[in-house]
Amino acid sequence: MPGIKVKESESFEEAYRKFKKQTDRNLVVTEVRARRFFESKTEKRKKQKINAKKKMLKRLYMLRRYESKL
Repeated sequence: MPGIKVKESESFEEAYRKFKKQTDRNLVVTEVRARRFFESKTEKRKKQKINAKKKMLKRLYMLRRYESKL
């Protein structure tokens, strides 16, 4: 869990920026959004299949793009 130590000379904006960076790095916000609603196992599997397909198509696109430059 993210947490920061605020120095006396540090302003609120600087401390907030540090805290926000830590939450972004730890993917806290994305995890909370994902857990907001219950998701059954079948829905999770569907999403994983869709994401795997997207990833594969993206790699294929990049590979073809790279080969065309050679």
